[in-house]
Amino acid sequence: MGDRWGTGRLEAFSDGVFAIAITLLVLEIGVPARDFDNLWKGIADQWPSYLGYATSFLTVGALWLAHHGIFRRLSSADGVVMRLNLLLLMLVSFLPFPTKLVAEAIDLTSAERAAVIFYGGVLLAISSVIGALWRHVAGHRELLHPDVTDEEVSALTRQTAPSPGFYIVVVLLAFLAPKVAAFGYLVIPLVGVFRIGGDHSAKRA
Repeated sequence: MGDRWGTGRLEAFSDGVFAIAITLLVLEIGVPARDFDNLWKGIADQWPSYLGYATSFLTVGALWLAHHGIFRRLSSADGVVMRLNLLLLMLVSFLPFPTKLVAEAIDLTSAERAAVIFYGGVLLAISSVIGALWRHVAGHRELLHPDVTDEEVSALTRQTAPSPGFYIVVVLLAFLAPKVAAFGYLVIPLVGVFRIGGDHSAKRA
């Protein structure tokens, strides 16, 4: 059809962006040369970088699991799917920047609140776009393989729907307690990874 595309190249391109973005995260971790005289302390002092890395890595990992679950059920993609997927990839490839920003600012009282709120805003945007992508697909069943069941659709809806609400709560918390919110951002994708991996009703052979 003229307004439909196969999903093979789209999924391969997406996997490439996910792989590059998740690899770039580790490049933001480093110990300043001035701390080499007391290296163990210097390594420990980088805890904000480790927190940002773990949070963003798990976020991309949970996103990839959900994305894979969506695209393995698609028989074709329309223009809305293509554009929402591009927007999602743009946000994912942008993620290393706020990750570095929050790692550098979290110990600076004057900057940590803005950095943590900005980071949460990016995570919220990513979660919202993957949710919008699935809602569009679920509302256009002609895009799905004919053998996709209502149970699978419901399972993926559960997987992609809750996170935006959680992120909104944690972003609001960041106004009062930025450090607590930073750890809250870690809990959301951690739960998401186990929820997606453990939801057998959403699996396909």
